[in-house]
Amino acid sequence: MQNYISQVLEYLSALQQQLCTAFEAHEPHAKFIIDAWGSPLSLGIENSSTSPTKGGGKTCVLENGTVIEKGGVNFSHVRGDKLPPSASAIRPELAGRSFQAMGVSVVIHPKNPFVPTSHFNIRFIVAEAPGVAPIWWFGGGFDLTPYYGFNEDCVHWHQTAKAACEPFGAGLYPRFKAHCDEYFYLKHRAEARGIGGLFFDDFNELGFEDCFSFLQSMGQAYQDAYLPILTKRKNTPFETKHREFQLYRRGRYVEFNLLYDRGTLFGLQSGGRTESILMSLPSVVHWNYNWQPEPGSAEAALYTDFLPIKNWA
Repeated sequence: MQNYISQVLEYLSALQQQLCTAFEAHEPHAKFIIDAWGSPLSLGIENSSTSPTKGGGKTCVLENGTVIEKGGVNFSHVRGDKLPPSASAIRPELAGRSFQAMGVSVVIHPKNPFVPTSHFNIRFIVAEAPGVAPIWWFGGGFDLTPYYGFNEDCVHWHQTAKAACEPFGAGLYPRFKAHCDEYFYLKHRAEARGIGGLFFDDFNELGFEDCFSFLQSMGQAYQDAYLPILTKRKNTPFETKHREFQLYRRGRYVEFNLLYDRGTLFGLQSGGRTESILMSLPSVVHWNYNWQPEPGSAEAALYTDFLPIKNWA
């Protein structure tokens, strides 16, 4: 098991740096602030904190850039004595097990309203108990949250996701797309958060080597899917009304992350580092009471043409 953990940690650390470099390439001046915290277990150093979770990580945050208003690229490697309810509720056989969890999580909130927000995360979790074999699994995915939709961007996003899945089995893309559509859904609004993408959890069915290869495919696919959209849309002229709609729609993103997101709940319930967990929230967001878009407007088209679940690929 330690060999598995070492391989994943090496990949995740390199991926974090790769992603930071890729996003900084779009910024003429702004850079990621690097905030190392705790004592990463990969260094063999115990964290002396009284928190139920031990370990550490590196949080990289870019704020107030020309292109990226708020972006975070997190790496963490933590251990706890008991899996939190967000993990064991759907798998009761894991209740009471100790765990190690490691992953990279990315959220990019662009400044231009015509560039969608993107989210990506991948993780590896090992649950252990005395006298029995460890249980491990991978999870993660990526999804896109546009404010003003473009059909070609949605098709590109999903075709890239589909191509990344196909070498590992023809059934993975439709299965993980359906999981994503179901997961990133605001039940209290009866509305999707965005146009979806891929979401998978408890994934170990292919064996470690193929599952790990799939994880690496996801890391590359996110970049191949999102960076061309960012490049294409980042200089699109916009008006105040576009910016106001973007800030209003960001409220949906915040609502989902605080009410439903399993990663957020896992981090908070396991005693994780609050600043790193909540780096996914945008710097500026608006809630307008009982607001409705004007019929036939570009804003209304988001609700009628893009948020309803469809087969983009």
